[in-house]
Amino acid sequence: MNSTKPTTTSSGSSGRPSASALATVFAAVVSLTACGGSSEGGGTGSSPSPEGSPNAPITPTPVGTGVMAEYSPLFAADTPITEQLQYTEPDGTLVTFMGARPTERHARERGEAWDAPDTGPGRYFTFPTFYFQNRTFGLEIRDEVPAGRQRIEVILHVNDGTFDGTTFSLFRNINNPNVRDFGWSLNYGFNNPNEGNKPICHAGERTCRMSFTSNWRTSPHSPLKIGDKIELAPAPRLQRPAIDGGGERYYSFEQLYVVGKGMRPWYGIVPNLDSEPLPDSTLLGGQASVSYNYSEEPHRVFQQMANNIGIGNTKRFVQGRRLFHTSFADGKHSEHPNTNPVFTEHVGQLGPRYNQARCIECHAANGRSPVPAQGARLDTLSVLTGVAGGNGAVLPDPTYGLNVQQRASSTTAPDYSVSVASYEKTVRTLAGGEQVELVKPVYAFKGPVPSLYSVRQAPQVIGMGLLEAVAEPTILALADPEDKNGDGVRGVPHWVNDPETGKVHLGRFGWKATKASLRHQVGDALVKDMSVTSPVFPSRSCQQGAPDCRNGAGATAVSAEELQRMSDYLALIGVPAQRSLRSGYPEGIRVSPEHDVNPELIARGSVLFAQAQCTSCHTAQLTTGNTHPFAELRNQTIRPYTDMLLHDMGPELADSLTEGQAAPSMWRTAPLWGLGSLKYVQGGVQNVRYLHDGRARTLNEAIGWHGGEASASRARYEALSKEDRTAVIAFLESL
Repeated sequence: MNSTKPTTTSSGSSGRPSASALATVFAAVVSLTACGGSSEGGGTGSSPSPEGSPNAPITPTPVGTGVMAEYSPLFAADTPITEQLQYTEPDGTLVTFMGARPTERHARERGEAWDAPDTGPGRYFTFPTFYFQNRTFGLEIRDEVPAGRQRIEVILHVNDGTFDGTTFSLFRNINNPNVRDFGWSLNYGFNNPNEGNKPICHAGERTCRMSFTSNWRTSPHSPLKIGDKIELAPAPRLQRPAIDGGGERYYSFEQLYVVGKGMRPWYGIVPNLDSEPLPDSTLLGGQASVSYNYSEEPHRVFQQMANNIGIGNTKRFVQGRRLFHTSFADGKHSEHPNTNPVFTEHVGQLGPRYNQARCIECHAANGRSPVPAQGARLDTLSVLTGVAGGNGAVLPDPTYGLNVQQRASSTTAPDYSVSVASYEKTVRTLAGGEQVELVKPVYAFKGPVPSLYSVRQAPQVIGMGLLEAVAEPTILALADPEDKNGDGVRGVPHWVNDPETGKVHLGRFGWKATKASLRHQVGDALVKDMSVTSPVFPSRSCQQGAPDCRNGAGATAVSAEELQRMSDYLALIGVPAQRSLRSGYPEGIRVSPEHDVNPELIARGSVLFAQAQCTSCHTAQLTTGNTHPFAELRNQTIRPYTDMLLHDMGPELADSLTEGQAAPSMWRTAPLWGLGSLKYVQGGVQNVRYLHDGRARTLNEAIGWHGGEASASRARYEALSKEDRTAVIAFLESL
C-alpha cells in the first residue's frame, strides 16, 4: 500500500500565490483557447484538451478587470420557455399552472398521531412505486377574482393515460379545532361531461373541471377576495386496472394558492399549522423554494421539486429522477428494486472500471458523499489525477487518466482503491479559549500514487438550475481579480470550454467551477464515475484524456433524450426554505426537531456573518436572469450564499492539482443553502462533512480551514465571543 500526504504547489515562502501570481492566472484565463483545455485536468497553451474539445479555437479578449468580451452566454437572449406557468387574460383573469406528482400520504401526517410518541417519519415526501410514469398531472387555476368576478375554475390536466376517480380537497378547515393531519372544508371530483359526468379524465383534454365562488375557510361562506388562502390537495386514481401494473390510488402535494397572486411556498401557523405564505426573506430558492415540511421527513427534503413547477416539467422531473436512481449495471431502481420495473435500456452500460453504479449512491439522498470509515475505499468520492506536462500544462495520469475509477467489473483487474490512512491534526484556539481540532486526511493508494491529485466529495444537488439561470453579467459584476476595493478578496471567473461545441462559457459547477452547464456536469460525472458515455463524452477514452475521444465514436450509452432528462431533473430540484421561523404547533404537541429554532438567535447570527465579511464571497442574494428555458427559474430572487467565482483559499486548503485555470489553492465559493438540512439528509451529524474533500466534521472546523482571501473573515469570526459564534452557527444551520 502506498501512502502519501497531499502536496501543495505554491508561490513564495508562504505557499499562497502572490498578487502577481494571481494576475498571471487571470491572464491565462482570458487568453485560453478551445484547444487549450479548460476542462478537468486541462492545461493551457497549445496542448490538446484531455476531454477532446473541437479544434476551432476561440480567443476571448479581456476588457477591464474580470470581464471577457468574447464569450458565449449559456442561454441566448431569445431562448423560449418550455411551458408557461402564469399569465393574465385581457379581462383580468389570472391563469396559473401547478404541476403535481404522486405521494403516499398527507403533508401534516408525522407517522403517528400528533399527541403520540414519535414512531418514525410520515410518507408525504416519498416517491411511490411507478412514480415516473403515467402518474404526473397538474391543475390549471383560472382565477376570475382579479377580473371582478366571484369565481375560480380549476381544470385537471393529465400528462399520460387516464385518471378515474380523482378527487380534489381544498380550503383547510381551520375553524374545526380537531383538524390536524388533514381536513378540508370542500371536496370535489373532476367530472367529465364527455364521460357522462363521471370522474374519468384523459391526457390531452381540458374537459375535467370544477369551480367555486366562496371562501370556504370562513363560516358563513364569504366572497372570495384577493389575498385569500386556498390549500389545494388533489388525490388521483388511475384507471383500473392500472395501465402499467403499478398502484392505482395516490395522494399528491398540498400546495397553497393565494387568490390574485398564484402558488406560494408555505409554512404552518396557528391554529394547528394553518397554511401561510412564507416571507420572501426565507425563500432561499425564490418561488422555487420547498415549503416547510411537517411530516417529519427532513431526510428527504433535498429530493423535492421546485414549488413553482409546471405541469409538463413535473413529468420531466420524475423521468430524470428515475435515471438518477437507476443502476447502469442491472437497470434496477434504488427504491423498491423488486417492485419498480427494470430500466432495461441501461442494463450492462456500466464501464469496466467505475466508482458506483448509480448517481444517487454518491449523492446520498441528493446530499453529499456518505462518510467512509478510515481505511475504507473512497468510492463515493472522486479522486482527480494528473501529471505535469510542458509549459505548465496538466496531462492525464498515465495509469488512471483524469480520475481514479476504484471499482472493476473483472475480478482480475488491478485494485485501484484509495482510502484515508491517517489524519494530520492541528488545533486552533478561539476567543475565550475554545479549541477546535482540525484534521487533514493522508491518503493511501493501492495502485501507483499519482504525482498530482485532488480528492472531492460529491456535493448536494439542490438549486443547481437556479445557479445555471443566473446571467453572466450578474456574476462578473462580483469579480475583482485585482482587488481594486482593497478588501483582500478578489474573485476570478473560471472560463471553460463546452466539450461539445468548443464555445467559451462561464464555469458554474464543480468545486473549481470547471463545468459550464448541468449538461456538461452530468456528462462528466457519467464518464468519470461510471464509464457511461453520452453525447457530451461519447467515448470512454475521454476519461483517459484522449485528445480525439470525440472522433469516430460509436453510439452513446445514454441517449441525448435521457441526458436531457437527467439535466432537467437536476435543474428542477427545489431548495428548502430557510428554517428561521417558529411554526404554529398546538399547545402541548411535540415540535419536530427541524423546526425547533430560535428566530432571534438566527437573526443575530445573520448580522454577525455579514459583519465578519463572510458575504464578500458567500454573496447572500442574487437574481436569476430571464433566458433559462425553464420559466420556474427565471427572474427569481435567490439566497444561495455564493458568488460562483474562484478564490485563493491559501495553502491550508490547496492540493496538488491545477484544473483549467484554477490553481491548487483556488476554489469556487460553495453555496451555503441546505447546510442546516445536511444532518438530516446524511443520517446524523456524525455523517456530515464539509469542504471539498470532506475533511471538516463541523462548521467550526470548516471555518477554521479558511485561509488566503478568507483569512481576515476567519479571524473576525474566531475573535467573536462564544455566544456570538453560537449565533453564527445557528444562522448557518437555518439555511
